[in-house]
Amino acid sequence: MQTRAEPVAAALPAEPRTAFAVLGAISFSHLLNDMIQSLIVAIYPILKSGFALSFGQVGLITLTYQITASLLQPLVGVATDRRSMPYSLPVGMGFTLCGLLLLAVAPSFPVLLVAAALVGTGSSVFHPEASRVARMASGGRHGLAQSLFQVGGNTGASMGPLLAAWIIVPHGRGSVAWFSLAALLAIAVLVKVGAWYRLHHASRNGSRRHHARVMPSRNRVVLSLVILGLLIFSKYFYLASLSSYYTFYLIHRFGVSVQSAQTHLFVFLFAVAAGSLIGGPVGDRIGRKAVIWISILGVAPFSLLLPHASLFWTGVLSVVIGLVLSSAFSAILVYAQELLPGRVGMVSGLFFGFAFGMGGIGAAVLGQLADAHGIEYVYRLCAFLPLMGLITVFLPELDRPRPRKLAAR
Repeated sequence: MQTRAEPVAAALPAEPRTAFAVLGAISFSHLLNDMIQSLIVAIYPILKSGFALSFGQVGLITLTYQITASLLQPLVGVATDRRSMPYSLPVGMGFTLCGLLLLAVAPSFPVLLVAAALVGTGSSVFHPEASRVARMASGGRHGLAQSLFQVGGNTGASMGPLLAAWIIVPHGRGSVAWFSLAALLAIAVLVKVGAWYRLHHASRNGSRRHHARVMPSRNRVVLSLVILGLLIFSKYFYLASLSSYYTFYLIHRFGVSVQSAQTHLFVFLFAVAAGSLIGGPVGDRIGRKAVIWISILGVAPFSLLLPHASLFWTGVLSVVIGLVLSSAFSAILVYAQELLPGRVGMVSGLFFGFAFGMGGIGAAVLGQLADAHGIEYVYRLCAFLPLMGLITVFLPELDRPRPRKLAAR
């Protein structure tokens, strides 16, 4: 009888409202965190000339940072799934602060690697827990919350090259230390976020709303995670070619100045930031799978044209690529969280860590290829990576609610 369904519906707890103030704070902290981290990439030309580094050594700096972050993030996620650690966020930012100060005064290449490792450690603590806070504050609008969180980080990352061009290039590597003020501001904000997290953690856990969904089998879940991993590989290997070597490509091929190349990098990274705001809310409406499909495979025509374009069209194509490709990660992350409900920290740490790891490995591998075959060869080769978006077709559909069976009695 239909009357049996009514008490069940009434028993479901109301979904909490979206806490936009908390999402704003965590997004702002993400902006400061990733702005600091992007300074490492932004000053690569300065480091390369100052320490007489090869492209391979430049890639090793990125590898050290990314691998440190990628190895620790899943462990942090698993630990915080088991035990709440509200104030781990400001602690993580403290590691980033130490790495930033060391980067400003590092006397040798090995010390640069230590500084990169400290920044990576801070990232490994920050990202899985901040992603958990974003989901807690989402009020059920998980895609929107992750996009707001991501847009902060991507905006901060886009600011690094511009700040490097304005401040660090004219005043030298020591001026990096001034950005410690941003880290201190982030620590202050994250202490407030940690207090909200501590107060709301128990109530959020107690009021989780469980939607009836058609969940895939264990084997399909494993297959889906493998497919998502391959999509992360294609996305971040390609992004590594742009974020780590775009300035070198522009300087080598078009003869632009360092400041001009960094401005082009800022424009690309700003497009990445703008695009990251799209994927989450669109995924809430049309489904994560559709967003993943469009955002990765849709980049292929533009990436294939990029190595053959003029300076003007290179800038235009890089903006389109940044806008489209960056919409994928929020959709991928929320899709994975829905595949493994109740393991937000582990999933966030795993995917942030894997993304950073692929970016680091990509930077190192592409650096070696650039040393051996030239920087233009790297862009011709990487142009085919977005075609891997075709495998999205094998992902199961998670966005259709399961029809509730009526009890017949």
